[in-house]
Amino acid sequence: MKLLIINGPNLNLLGKREKNIYGDKSFDSFFDTLKNNFREVELNYFQSNIEGELIDKIHEFGFDCDGIIINAGAYTHTSVAIRDAIAGVTTPVVEVHISNTLSREDFRHKSIIGPVCKGCIMGFGLDSYTLAIQSYLANKD
Repeated sequence: MKLLIINGPNLNLLGKREKNIYGDKSFDSFFDTLKNNFREVELNYFQSNIEGELIDKIHEFGFDCDGIIINAGAYTHTSVAIRDAIAGVTTPVVEVHISNTLSREDFRHKSIIGPVCKGCIMGFGLDSYTLAIQSYLANKD
């Protein structure tokens, strides 16, 4: 199984920013843990603060991998372009969020990308990514 994890803007600051919301672990460190815990899965990771680069990566992997896990950060609530990229590929996409966006500011309550994703996992900290991987493994047939 081949999965791509995409993180959007400001997620490169995990472990440094708003630790009360996002925790104190960097994503690079967590990604090493994921690779160790899911050795049967080919995990790829990409992060960018640039919308077009996220879209390019969705296009690159969106026809020949088993799944994409995306935390689009603030673009979740604003990017019609990322929504259209997800809708345009055949690979199923799971939306993830570290925090429960429904318990935060009102503008974070609506996901533009959610309706074109297979599902959404939020509020479980970095374990939201673990749950997303497990969802693909549970439905690999």
